[in-house]
Amino acid sequence: MRLAAMRYKTYTWPHNPRTYTIDYERKMAVHKVPFGRYHLQDLGLTRRVMRGEGEFTGPGAYEEFKKLASVFYLGGPGTLVHPVWQTAEAYFVELRLRQEPRADYVAYAFTFWESSTETGAAASSAPLSAGTAGQGTAGELRHTVAAGETLWGIAAAYGVGLDELIRRNPQIKDPSLIHPGEEVRIW
Repeated sequence: MRLAAMRYKTYTWPHNPRTYTIDYERKMAVHKVPFGRYHLQDLGLTRRVMRGEGEFTGPGAYEEFKKLASVFYLGGPGTLVHPVWQTAEAYFVELRLRQEPRADYVAYAFTFWESSTETGAAASSAPLSAGTAGQGTAGELRHTVAAGETLWGIAAAYGVGLDELIRRNPQIKDPSLIHPGEEVRIW
């Protein structure tokens, strides 16, 4: 099976990075109580951090790296589309050369931070501000997707598991790619 190419803003990778990881994090606070004990407080989910490494090889490898670097310099968030993982609105926060560049070989590493406001402590208690929720037929709750939203963020905002949300929406063929105006059945 051949995977689609990874892309961000105006850049499409000529071949997908060799490695790609996603870090999920939950912030916790520790409060000391008498007699050497402590109490943990869940402060909620934080942003996802997407990292990867890859190489450009062959004639024009350094020119390809310069194209990627020019997208890094654009600033602001953009849509990061990975062929397997869910699509995310993200900031391109780090781009590293892993060795001295050569014309025919460049090893690089990158980091993206999810910019979605649906993550964090407020995610489980507040509805999404960008999209809209509405009642469907027979008491169903539906969410209309707004620009920049992800299925993962919608699931987190309504306190529904991502797998369950995907199961409830068989019309969504690619869970990593949803479009503004599309309706998602919450329950």
